[in-house]
Amino acid sequence: MRRPRLDGVRVLALDARGRVLLVRHSYGSGKWMPPGGGLNRGEEAVTAARRELLEETGCTLADARLLMVATEDLVGASNHVHIVAGRTQDSPHVDGREIVEARFFTLDALPSRMAARLPGELQLWVSEYAR
Repeated sequence: MRRPRLDGVRVLALDARGRVLLVRHSYGSGKWMPPGGGLNRGEEAVTAARRELLEETGCTLADARLLMVATEDLVGASNHVHIVAGRTQDSPHVDGREIVEARFFTLDALPSRMAARLPGELQLWVSEYAR
């Protein structure tokens, strides 16, 4: 039996001080995570990252590039997550429906309520982007 394939994007948006933008959704676990979502059919990852960041936070993404693609299991599906990093000069604004909170965090002061693997991933992604 063939497992469905999902394609998504996570956005590593850094401000001028090198802080990373994280969001909390109104649904799910309520944990902090990078903005992101699904890729539309035929959509490039960087284009999807710009669209998702704008939709979720009102921020634009500059100097964006694809860092890597990670494959994760997601309830019986193969989830291919495109990690896109870039910079923003904007302040986040949320609609209060899908996203209830969005803030910038330094890597040494990340919120405690996030997936256990995420702090290490953020460190890796920031160092990849700096290359």
